[in-house]
Amino acid sequence: MKATWNGVTIAESDDTVLVEGNHYFPMSSLNRDFVTFSNHKTTCPWKGTANYYSLLVNGELNTDAAWYYADPKPEAEEIRDRVAFWKDVKVSAQ
Repeated sequence: MKATWNGVTIAESDDTVLVEGNHYFPMSSLNRDFVTFSNHKTTCPWKGTANYYSLLVNGELNTDAAWYYADPKPEAEEIRDRVAFWKDVKVSAQ
């Protein structure tokens, strides 16, 4: 699977976990050249607290476009150390 935004590959991996329609990529597949800090957080009743990253590509900012669960609840352990995308980030088969 490949995640792209603004013409750039943000993450690419053959090892994604599909949860609620979202592909969670291994954190190691994330291209950190295009990732920037976000202090945004949300809470999911069964997964726990989600932390976010923003994307910065070619001078354009996509705020809170990636999320991850640093310490997921036990029932969501399969997404630990993984990141997912939204907000116009295209996730497609390679």
